[in-house]
Amino acid sequence: MKIAIGALACALTFAAPAVQAQTAPAAVAATTTGTLRAGTSVPLKMSEVLSTKGKKLKVGQRFQLETAENVTVDGNVVIPAGSPAVGEITEVRNKGMWGKSGRINARVLYVRANGRQIRMTGSLDDKGTTGTAGVVGAVALLPIAGFFMTGTSAEIPLGAPVHAFVDEDISVAVVPASAPMIVAPAAPVAVNAGVAVKK
Repeated sequence: MKIAIGALACALTFAAPAVQAQTAPAAVAATTTGTLRAGTSVPLKMSEVLSTKGKKLKVGQRFQLETAENVTVDGNVVIPAGSPAVGEITEVRNKGMWGKSGRINARVLYVRANGRQIRMTGSLDDKGTTGTAGVVGAVALLPIAGFFMTGTSAEIPLGAPVHAFVDEDISVAVVPASAPMIVAPAAPVAVNAGVAVKK
């Protein structure tokens, strides 16, 4: 019995499809609509100093704040931390004679986030220390001395916390977190050995 082995040139044939990971394209997450409810708390902080020193503050003057933390709807950020906000001075009283202290009253107007302006409510104020006790003592000793006694200026410092609230229901686009990318295993490499056997 004679066994002939076929030519080695045909002995090994590789059917080698490209070896690569089959990556399923990430599905585009559907955008849904959520609602940022009126009354939602929005923590802010001052982006500038307000002070009655120098007597430069005016009623109606605008000032800058920013959001101190993310504001979320269903776990998705709709107002990122650092979003700019704007407030307005509603009352200014400079310190004066007879122990009068300075005073600042202001309100939050709106915050800007993702190209939208969201109306806000919230107020802030500061009142300097009055000099009343000093005035009373001075007047008891010398009446005219009380005229020259003043209180302190009011000041709201940089970074001071301010509590504000959303003033209206706002519809927002909510994009849920994308589904994880699925990676299929690589296709196995097929190896064919062609062997001719003769009897």
